[in-house]
Amino acid sequence: IAKAAEKGTDCRTLSGQFIDEYCRDIRRLGVDDADISPKVSDNIGEIITAVSKLLEKGAAYELDGSVYYRVGSFSSYGRLSGRNTGDLKPGARVEVDKEKENPLDFAVWKKSSDGEPGWDSPWGNGRPGWHIECSVMSAKYLGETLDIHGGGQDLVFPHHENEIAQSEAITGRPFSRFWLHNGFVTINKEKMSKSLNNFFTLRDVYRRFSPQAVRFFLLSQHYRSPIDFSEDALADAERTLERVNRSLKEKASAGENNKARKDAEKIYENFMAALSDDFNTSAAFAAFFALIKLFNQTKSAAVLKKIDEMDRVLGFLKLEKKQKTALISESEIQAMIEKRTEAKKAKDYASADGIRQELLEKGVVIEDSPAGAKWRLK
Repeated sequence: IAKAAEKGTDCRTLSGQFIDEYCRDIRRLGVDDADISPKVSDNIGEIITAVSKLLEKGAAYELDGSVYYRVGSFSSYGRLSGRNTGDLKPGARVEVDKEKENPLDFAVWKKSSDGEPGWDSPWGNGRPGWHIECSVMSAKYLGETLDIHGGGQDLVFPHHENEIAQSEAITGRPFSRFWLHNGFVTINKEKMSKSLNNFFTLRDVYRRFSPQAVRFFLLSQHYRSPIDFSEDALADAERTLERVNRSLKEKASAGENNKARKDAEKIYENFMAALSDDFNTSAAFAAFFALIKLFNQTKSAAVLKKIDEMDRVLGFLKLEKKQKTALISESEIQAMIEKRTEAKKAKDYASADGIRQELLEKGVVIEDSPAGAKWRLK
């Protein structure tokens, strides 16, 4: 609300801009669009109905145009986060209002002040509280009990705790069967924060590193563990993927290699077992690289097929790669390679090494082989 006022626009326009930017950035990471992306502003009627049900059940109360959830009415409050309501500190994450029955009670409908966005309701002009929209829209589109609910570890309390309380008060059913909470991307072991001036966006990272390397880096750690961002780590990811991409450009042999096929199937079983163990991507990566090594050794088409099956899950091999450029044209590269070859034939190794180094400085790597010199971009 404050940012929209600062920019002289309305909240819906500003939030729409952020949604578009977010979607563009994560698409480059290979994240598919959701089947449904509901907006709070399109579901106000359903939210008002849910708040009314909470009032009818005695799980909420009205106070000066706002409606608050009565935390004391839900005996299981705190079970997800393992917190006891008696130990919770009022005001730590919940707005304190001295008129509330309990300082821990949270708003499910907030009275709007003049100039703030709001909708007509039985309690006057207002807008949904922070948590109620998630309960309402998830029930509308996914059902009253979710199979899996995810989110960052900082949302366990109060957001997810409050979702459980209000959803189960309305439906009388369990809100979610399983919860997945991911760790943070940190900078020098600290959570990213604008206040610490260590905040950046995916778009900032894409200026230096490929989406392929970013996805690889994020998947390299277990989702529940924090992952410390560093340019060195992303550069390592870029180099690792360059080697993998180079290996996979090699043609598979035409013949059938039964031993390689059986070894690949066993490695793939280990890969799936790792992912079935709470998405253990670290162990899954070990299986992936074991399969890459097996392909390098055998050039088996069966192994290559299993690598493709793995990447349907991991999803980074077909992503946008680092764009490589040379400071020299292909014809100039070829002319210098021929000149180097003549120097080597004349046993002028100093000149040959000088040409190799000059090409390297222009972004071109020379690789000698029995069939002659090959080149690739650095």
